[in-house]
Amino acid sequence: MSTIQTEVQPPFPEQSRLEDLVHEVITQARRLGADGVEAGVSMDTGLSVTVRLGETETLEYSRDRGLGLTVYFDHRKGSASTADFGPESLSATVRAACDIARYTNSDPCAALADPARMATAIPDLDLYHPWPINAEQAIGVARECEDAARGVDARIVNSEGATLSSYVGLRVMGNSHGFLGGYKTSRHSISCAVVGRQGEEMQRDHWYFAARDHHDLEAPAAVGRTAGERTIQRLGTRRLSTRRVPVVFAADVAGGLFGNFISAVKGGNLYRNASFLVDHLGRQVFPGFMHIHEQPLLKKALGSAPYDTEGVATQARDIVSDGILRSYVLDSYAACRLGMATTGNAGGVRNLVIDPGGKDLPALLRAMDTGLLVTELIGFGVNLVTGDYSRGVAGFWVEGGEIRHPVDEITIAGNLKDMFLGIVEVGNDVDLRGNVRCGSVLIEQMTVAGA
Repeated sequence: MSTIQTEVQPPFPEQSRLEDLVHEVITQARRLGADGVEAGVSMDTGLSVTVRLGETETLEYSRDRGLGLTVYFDHRKGSASTADFGPESLSATVRAACDIARYTNSDPCAALADPARMATAIPDLDLYHPWPINAEQAIGVARECEDAARGVDARIVNSEGATLSSYVGLRVMGNSHGFLGGYKTSRHSISCAVVGRQGEEMQRDHWYFAARDHHDLEAPAAVGRTAGERTIQRLGTRRLSTRRVPVVFAADVAGGLFGNFISAVKGGNLYRNASFLVDHLGRQVFPGFMHIHEQPLLKKALGSAPYDTEGVATQARDIVSDGILRSYVLDSYAACRLGMATTGNAGGVRNLVIDPGGKDLPALLRAMDTGLLVTELIGFGVNLVTGDYSRGVAGFWVEGGEIRHPVDEITIAGNLKDMFLGIVEVGNDVDLRGNVRCGSVLIEQMTVAGA
């Protein structure tokens, strides 16, 4: 029982010890003939608790660590990893990576990132805020959250539970260019999902909040109440006949649209000709008012990082301005294949910001007048090669700018190229709980397929 009462304290060694490990494996690989080496060490610890119907359902305490190594021999690449930091294991891991590289084919683009692009300073982005909470306290927080959700309305008849998670981590990486850096992070979240019944109909919905600092989380009872209210609002659903109407994507699902956009401008899809936005650099892909940019150095933000997974310094940059595609999303390998330079996006984008307009969600609904408000996306029906988009959805039918009734068992369809150009406005109800910072999105017209 003593272990489950352990607070989520960082059981990390000094960062300098992990830097020494990285330096040692790089040195060993160079001695074995590697002309390029990169290595990374990670250590994580966390506590996760789920309470369902007032009882503790799961309680997990985790502690993980690992070291990964990639070596290059004249553009031949080999990788290996281990969770054992003992000298013999580290040496065996280095030998394994080198042996693999000797048997792989040479690829002219297989190499470390440009040494001139390496991060030379590691800014403090305020990403590390451990939460000194033990298992008993975590159970109390989760129970408070679920109790609030179940108390919203007598029609809340069941629960999928409330979960509190708290994690901290330390990552150090380096390469044979001389780059060596590391930083600590934390992430805390509270979530809840409940089930409501009205007659024979049953619906479920959820809510969550996540932050680097637990002081920035919504109160547990507030998270629970929102989950309960969202569930009750979904009772009384009706079907829709097939039609073409304006559509508003609520802020918490709108980010997925821009995730599809980022996938379409990622280097891997571009050099494989597997994107509907191949050769669109410098072309209009959104309305002229749209500004989409990356802000990887925002303090405390969930997507922030001072460098990418190749050690390249991250920086604020435009991806779309005036509706025009200004930049792709590239790591060094994809950049080489395309004859371009890395954009510092090995590992993805970090804090994608879609600039908001001046309207909140109710104002966007009034601007739409009659159409569909989407609050949940179901399944995956996106073809990045053609841009064809088809998803199951749930949400609300809107008339006269007001929500009239919930709807489900419907599908929306369109083409992403047309959908992006058909964006009428982005709301100012920006969702800050993830890596994409976006408000609700009003699209001029889509096909809604119902009963």
